[in-house]
Amino acid sequence: MIRPKSMRESAHMTARTFSLAWQARSRLVILAVLIAVGTAAVPVTTAWLTKLILDAIVLGQPTRAVLVLATLLATLGLASKALTEGARYCQSELDRSIALTAQSRLYGALNRLPGLARFEDPAFLNQLRLAQTMGGRTPSQILSGFLSISAAALGAAGFVASLFALNPIMAGVILTSMVPTLLAEVSLSRRRVAMHMKLGPLERREIFYAQLMTDDQAAKEVRLFGIGSFLHTRMVAERRAANAENRKLDLRDLVTQLSLGTLAALIAGTGLVWTIIHARDGALLIGDISMFIAAVAGTQSHLAALVGEVARTHGQILLFKSFLAVESTEPDLVVAPHPARIPSLSQGIRLHDVWFRYSEDHPWILQGACLDIPAGTSMGLVGLNGAGKTTIVKLLTRMYDPTAGHITWDGIDLRDFEPAELRARIGAVFQDFMAYDMSARENIAIGRLDLMRDTLAIESAAREAGIDKKLQSLPRGYETLLTRLFIDESDQENTGVFLSGGQWQRVALARAMLRRDSDLLILDEPSSGLDAEAEHEVHTRIAALRTGQTSVLVSHRLGAIRHADTLAVLQDGVFAEVGRHDELIARNGLYARLFKLQASGYRDPVEHAQPGHFEG
Repeated sequence: MIRPKSMRESAHMTARTFSLAWQARSRLVILAVLIAVGTAAVPVTTAWLTKLILDAIVLGQPTRAVLVLATLLATLGLASKALTEGARYCQSELDRSIALTAQSRLYGALNRLPGLARFEDPAFLNQLRLAQTMGGRTPSQILSGFLSISAAALGAAGFVASLFALNPIMAGVILTSMVPTLLAEVSLSRRRVAMHMKLGPLERREIFYAQLMTDDQAAKEVRLFGIGSFLHTRMVAERRAANAENRKLDLRDLVTQLSLGTLAALIAGTGLVWTIIHARDGALLIGDISMFIAAVAGTQSHLAALVGEVARTHGQILLFKSFLAVESTEPDLVVAPHPARIPSLSQGIRLHDVWFRYSEDHPWILQGACLDIPAGTSMGLVGLNGAGKTTIVKLLTRMYDPTAGHITWDGIDLRDFEPAELRARIGAVFQDFMAYDMSARENIAIGRLDLMRDTLAIESAAREAGIDKKLQSLPRGYETLLTRLFIDESDQENTGVFLSGGQWQRVALARAMLRRDSDLLILDEPSSGLDAEAEHEVHTRIAALRTGQTSVLVSHRLGAIRHADTLAVLQDGVFAEVGRHDELIARNGLYARLFKLQASGYRDPVEHAQPGHFEG
């Protein structure tokens, strides 16, 4: 059953669609509406002209009158073809224009989200997936459906009026028969949308297994561990599960359509018997018989089209909700209406009793953490996996706000700053840095887009990261694509190259080096992909570059950050130990234990072997 609330919601969604289409191509929308009206008038006009021609012949009217009617009928056929082709062109143009506008609005809305919370929320990501796959198509399909509904409604109204003039009872019966048809089609539409939502996880898992079997990075392990058949079996199982759900709905659709078709045939057959009886009695002319048959067929076909389009459009509207939900998502960070000016960092950054968890369903990561990071000094963050080091980085870059407590920059709460302006004052290398399918120049310049064409700045950053010579040696130097994703068979010299993990690490470091003059430099595992020699070289370079700058260093390799001005150890949601390396070693706490464990791995095992426990 279609509820009033659902009808209001559908009307609102349709209005939003028209607004989007109007924004995309307003003149084309007007043309499409005019074509829809013209298309609706053609079948009814054709039926009436056919009736008039047949009656004129039977009644012996002048040949000239018959020829005029026949000319009009032929002209109408030409107009019908022109309207059909015009509608196809308009729809194609609207599809492209609306899809482009919808895509632009969707990704514009995503870029307006200042934090990370939405992108780490599974429910939002599911909506986003639907919006990405359907959002570009559904607005155009809703508009197309609305125009088809309007055309079908106008055509049905013309045929119903014609049928009513010949047999009011039959007109009422056909109209009444459309009620169960409408309810059945809308019910099927709802089930299709519900099934689409249900199949989302199944399809994502199927795609995941398929990608693993084709991914170049996964290929080594897939073959080493012999898991190709295992992944293939799982992929097929997910597809079979999805097919089973589709099959259930298709069977329900089959039974429903056969039932509705039987009802329509019975009504049409009854009307045909009535027509034959009255024709034999002389109550109807041959033109009336033609008109009656055309009216019954036209009314049923137009009403069936109307119901079908209503159901399909209703389904598209339900899918369009995901697009609108993403587009209208509230920011995950509260941005001050009048952001404070960000001063150059001269005092330092302070965490005041900071509590944080990712949601009410997640455990507390930080539980009253307090820390001072004086300006111009380096701070090393230490802690076991999951202690919250990366969370601290996210809070410092204001990807999230503390659940309780606050973080200040020279005494000003980070919440008072505009997030983008704050981040412009920060340079960072993240542990999960990005390898962009772009040129070497672009991969570095992403760190500061205003330096994209500044070759000296980009090459200087690359030298500081120790990757300049490698990039210079590539086939097209810094213009070489660092990907094989965009293969061009006609231009083999520009198909791109692959870099090793360590080389990519240096490219990411060069990206951060473009912001070497920033107020705060954050290095989250900047050397995790490097060998010992390269790691030493990188940290030596970093130490020289960050002299006198405020920096936060995160690394599991404690030897790499031991020379930081201050070390802070995260444990149980608080900074349990804060001090210089020698101080923390003397305290003999968690830091000392972790450092000694790592240091012991570099010593000769013979030196530390106990009598009777030597392993040769």
